[in-house]
Amino acid sequence: MSKKKQTVTNAMRMLDKAKVEYEAVEYDAGGEIGDNFGQRIAALCGIEEERSFKTLVVRSKSDIIVACIPVNCELDLKCLAAAAGEKKLEMIHVKELFALTGYIRGGVSPVGMKKKYRTFIDESAVSFDRIAVSGGQCGISLLLAPDDLIRVCGAEAAKITRT
Repeated sequence: MSKKKQTVTNAMRMLDKAKVEYEAVEYDAGGEIGDNFGQRIAALCGIEEERSFKTLVVRSKSDIIVACIPVNCELDLKCLAAAAGEKKLEMIHVKELFALTGYIRGGVSPVGMKKKYRTFIDESAVSFDRIAVSGGQCGISLLLAPDDLIRVCGAEAAKITRT
């Protein structure tokens, strides 16, 4: 009988290096990424939507910015721009994700990107003892303390969503 090899992603390696406690939760999304994907992942993992965070990548005139928000919310680009001290932001095209982050759509983690970008986490995260973020590939979510995520990513908590 063969034993299943445990997946270790770059995000997990970075958390291990920073001595951050986390729990990896594996799920099978059936290879389909579409509308409400984050909400489907939350349901598959048995995690409340408000504690399950998706990672979005945006661009200002001169910078790339990462935003982590609950899967049941929408990113408010004006609030994020204000928090980042930028005039205008726009979502990057999905074709650019891998080149910028090292991750593909459905597996973008705020931890362990190719480059360290300014990161903002919706302020709602700090009201929970643990939140879920992508583990760095489709099929893995990581549960960890929001304060640890903020520390490891050098992130700021701010009001960046609308429901």
